[in-house]
Amino acid sequence: MRVKLDQSVKQASVFVAFLLLTAMTWAQKTITGTVTDAESGEPLIGANIVIKGTSTGNVTDIDGTYSIQANMGDVLVFSYT
Repeated sequence: MRVKLDQSVKQASVFVAFLLLTAMTWAQKTITGTVTDAESGEPLIGANIVIKGTSTGNVTDIDGTYSIQANMGDVLVFSYT
């Protein structure tokens, strides 16, 4: 009886862990876009995109495009000098 109970607890723990990992994966999205100059419309090369409050970020490429993994509710901060 004890062995079956221990096995059931282990199986339930694995199932719950799987559900949590799946939920965390769904919560994270890849955000892509293009950063352009407001006046000329030209793409900005080397603009920084950072998730506020973290060190996670990316830099725009030669076409001004970027891609970043962020969670729902994260705030992206854009900067260019």
